[in-house]
Amino acid sequence: MSFASFGSAKPIKNQKPLARRSQSKIKNVLVFLLLLIPAFIQAQTTRSLNKVKIKVESAGIARQNTIVSFDISSYTAVPAGSQIVVKTAEGQICHSQTERCAETKKATLHWRIDGQMSENESRIFVIEIVAASETLPVMTVEKDRFGNLVLKKNNTNVLQYNTMSPRLPGGIDPAYRRNGYIHPAWSPAGNVLTNINPIDHWHHYGIWNPWTMIEYDGQIYDLWNIGDKKGTVRFDSLYRSTDGNIFSNILVRHRHVIFEPQPEQVTNHVWGIMRFTPKTEKIIMDELQNLRVWNGEEGTFLWDLNFTLYPSTDLPVILKEYRYAGLGWRATPDWTKENCEMITSEGKSRQEIDGTNARWVYVTGMSPNGKSGILFMASPKNHNFPEPLRIWDETQNGGRGDAFINFAPTKNEDWILEPGKSYDFRYRLFVFDGDITPAKAESIWMDYANPVKVLVHR
Repeated sequence: MSFASFGSAKPIKNQKPLARRSQSKIKNVLVFLLLLIPAFIQAQTTRSLNKVKIKVESAGIARQNTIVSFDISSYTAVPAGSQIVVKTAEGQICHSQTERCAETKKATLHWRIDGQMSENESRIFVIEIVAASETLPVMTVEKDRFGNLVLKKNNTNVLQYNTMSPRLPGGIDPAYRRNGYIHPAWSPAGNVLTNINPIDHWHHYGIWNPWTMIEYDGQIYDLWNIGDKKGTVRFDSLYRSTDGNIFSNILVRHRHVIFEPQPEQVTNHVWGIMRFTPKTEKIIMDELQNLRVWNGEEGTFLWDLNFTLYPSTDLPVILKEYRYAGLGWRATPDWTKENCEMITSEGKSRQEIDGTNARWVYVTGMSPNGKSGILFMASPKNHNFPEPLRIWDETQNGGRGDAFINFAPTKNEDWILEPGKSYDFRYRLFVFDGDITPAKAESIWMDYANPVKVLVHR
């Protein structure tokens, strides 16, 4: 039998040639392996947190009672009935709290390093999974009888976020009413450090963040001077509220609203002709406001104000250059030129500050329970950083010298907010009794602006 006789045989009907069958098998194996890769990667990345060691480096900055944040999104979820604890290398349990964001699926573990860290120090921490225990949170959010939200530390009032508009005295235009502001803000000793609706400026609301000159669709609107009835800012909804041992937190939505004038209307009445110009409302920006109070240094309060703006139509919003706009603070009426001092990161005092730029500014004054103050800090990621400041000098209000402080990123330039984009600006406040020094203020800002370095320790 010759090889030719085998070679001349016809293939079975519908059977693929040998080479093609081999290629098909290889292809199937490759597809199978490709399907296994995501599962393999997940198995490698979603490991257990239990016994993971973390190295925290001060990264060249001296720190005190600093907060550490570590992304744990890639680790397996903690089993039901268990909780995460963080321990020092010596076995001491740290104040800690896990934060999970439903929108981004990100999970972050926060804890506090008690005491001081030198400039070039590093520390080792161990994460453990233990049986859950019932403990009352140190940092809480409570509603008052009107529905306003009070953030507390160890059951002591820190700040109140107002979902409700205040009552105004008779004869005052109700256009001056608004909500979505902070008042009171307290010092640890209980001094109230904010003021709302002072008779010299009815539109001032404690700590609040409207914009003064806005260009939209070729027209100019004012959401700061609300008595002019060109626009306002409103609290819309509470997205979430969080209690814990490291922080309490609220996330709210604001609506920035303009009042668009319509054609003049004329009506005839028996007493004569009445002319009026109706207005329609339009939401031009949505804002997410994240207020967080940290469990920081004892005898002080530490809180973050984080805002994100979203143009809500298909037109840009132009925040026009103006001498005041953005985050403002009208301080307690107890503070006047007789007892109030201001210092900035650039070493400027009260009479020199207005129109200068700064990373931080602190203000102190005398109140019924003694001297208190707030250190206002701007994030280096903010627009137009270091930010221009608008403050009142000692001649304001007929020479009373009341205190008003404003980080005003549009004080010297326009800022165009484009549709489909978001715009963040972030601030931290350190609230204290007594006094601090410029060196202390700089140290606190450095810790805020330059977080510790966090590494998984092998």
